[in-house]
Amino acid sequence: MEPDAWWPPYGLRILTPRLELRLPDSELLADLAQVAADGVHEPDRMPFTVPWTDGSPTDRGRAVYQHVLGTVANWSPGEWALSLAVLHEGAVVGRQDVWATGFAVSREVETGSWLGLAHQGRGIGTEMRAAALHLAFAGLDARSAVSAAMTDNPRSLGVSRRLGYRPDGLRTVVVQDRPVTLQRLRLDRADWTRHRTVDVRLEGLEGCRAMFGA
Repeated sequence: MEPDAWWPPYGLRILTPRLELRLPDSELLADLAQVAADGVHEPDRMPFTVPWTDGSPTDRGRAVYQHVLGTVANWSPGEWALSLAVLHEGAVVGRQDVWATGFAVSREVETGSWLGLAHQGRGIGTEMRAAALHLAFAGLDARSAVSAAMTDNPRSLGVSRRLGYRPDGLRTVVVQDRPVTLQRLRLDRADWTRHRTVDVRLEGLEGCRAMFGA
């Protein structure tokens, strides 16, 4: 049987004019790990609160491989994380995550993402986040989406601004033994509707919608 017969999210597809987002099977997961191994940011900076890129190429690829498998193994309707491979022109270019706890009550999701260095600066980051937001608001009937970025990460903050997020306060976290300031961001349904510019299509959601607690 096909994997989606046992795990319906494997049949979910989120399609934009340039991109396809889907839960990676073993072949795509190996490709995604390789993109991470090839690098996702310059070596003199750390844009993530969990410094999973602070290691060798093999360490980075293995971290991605374990993370995606862990999201499947630990999934429940009350606490889930959907970790999607992002494909551009048929090739994996990065990862877009959407997760929630108690979604049936909170109707709130959180997002995070990364792109391989070779694929940055072409608007792909905005388009893949727009795809994730469409899944949340149009597909799962979310009320809000939240995100966060370091205050010295203008690219990530720019993506949020273009998609209609509003500032939601500051938070200090410790990353690699030093304090880092995060800008929290929030997007409600009304602002999402006003700022929609990307055409997004969902396929295969009905087969797995209940798994999200929707």
